[in-house]
Amino acid sequence: MSSTADRRTDVLRAIVSDYIASHEPVGSKSLVERHALGVSSATIRNDMAVLEAEGYIVQPHTSSGRIPTEKGYRHFVDSIEQITPLSTAQRRAIRAFLEGAVDLDDVLRRAVRLLAQLTQQVAVVQYPVLGRSTVRHLEVVSLAPARLLLVLITDTGRVDQRIVELDEPLAEDHLHELRALLSETVADKRLPDASVALTSALERARPEYRTAAEQCVTVLLETLVEHPDDRIVLGGTANLTRSAADFDGSLRTVLEALEEQVVILRLLSAAQAVGTGGPGGVTVQIGEETQAAEMRGASVVSSVYGPAGHMLGGMGVLGPTRMDYPGTIASVAAVAHYVGEILAGR
Repeated sequence: MSSTADRRTDVLRAIVSDYIASHEPVGSKSLVERHALGVSSATIRNDMAVLEAEGYIVQPHTSSGRIPTEKGYRHFVDSIEQITPLSTAQRRAIRAFLEGAVDLDDVLRRAVRLLAQLTQQVAVVQYPVLGRSTVRHLEVVSLAPARLLLVLITDTGRVDQRIVELDEPLAEDHLHELRALLSETVADKRLPDASVALTSALERARPEYRTAAEQCVTVLLETLVEHPDDRIVLGGTANLTRSAADFDGSLRTVLEALEEQVVILRLLSAAQAVGTGGPGGVTVQIGEETQAAEMRGASVVSSVYGPAGHMLGGMGVLGPTRMDYPGTIASVAAVAHYVGEILAGR
């Protein structure tokens, strides 16, 4: 890239940074005063004219400074070669806060609170995608001679408990065989595979406890085909009210999309399809890039989370296009990383 193009990128970066900080159109005079660009005000004005002609910035009012367009924000984000990591104290606080969670639900709730506080935007975390989870353990507990408790634990920390009412009491030795059969059948299998294996496992059940096995398998199949990936945890919605003016009258549709969740799930799925996006493995969708009319004037910064090499779901933040992209990217990357570590250790 030529030095002129490099300088114009620096000018655009300065305009974006100043506008994000002040929410005021940026003029050439303020750029000269605040940034060591090494050129005259006249040269900067010329650069701004070129940037405007190319669609990176726009003049909202006559005689005012310039503000970035969505194309300008995209160029700004694409020019981020690396993100500045959070401070040691911040990382330590994030890890300690997440490690205090008692179960999967608590981990995700805490992750949402952290993201909302760190970014001052709306934070969303998707529950682990069902098809990617693996059974860690299945326990069969006798509550009464004709009542069993099934406890299914996945590698994501999800715990499902189901009561099975048997047609007739089950002898202790038959319970022991049933427990071994079911546990061995599903152990270390991904949930879709476990569902298939359970059906064929009935053929190995002895007649003395086959009816009980059928009743247990029926309950387990109902559990395994649920769709927790259709659920998200949401936090910090009130943060949007601080930026209502940024949405240019579209805040209501953004709030409705958050409430319905379908659009948000699709946006998080886009990050999962990308896998590892830009800096820190984070995907940034700006304005129309979300391909959702409801998200006009909004950006989504998202990532995937899960143990190393095992993607479980998506998380991220939603806010106006005028957001602190470097700081938001760093926060999303850090929280996603630590959530993955926490879940891997459970």
